[in-house]
Amino acid sequence: MAAKADTVKARARELIEQLPDNATWDDVAYEIAVRRSIERGLADLDAGRTYTSEALLESLGLQ
Repeated sequence: MAAKADTVKARARELIEQLPDNATWDDVAYEIAVRRSIERGLADLDAGRTYTSEALLESLGLQ
């Protein structure tokens, strides 16, 4: 396993290196979007910005 990259640029390089040689620009954009979504979700989790399933259903009036 490669060492953890410290910069966005380095992480982007690692992500691109993992793609197949025939990857398209759409593939690259998708992988970056997914990675960013995961990072945002983990940051929300670390900061306590989460809801339980029950609280979410209740806020939507489904429980």
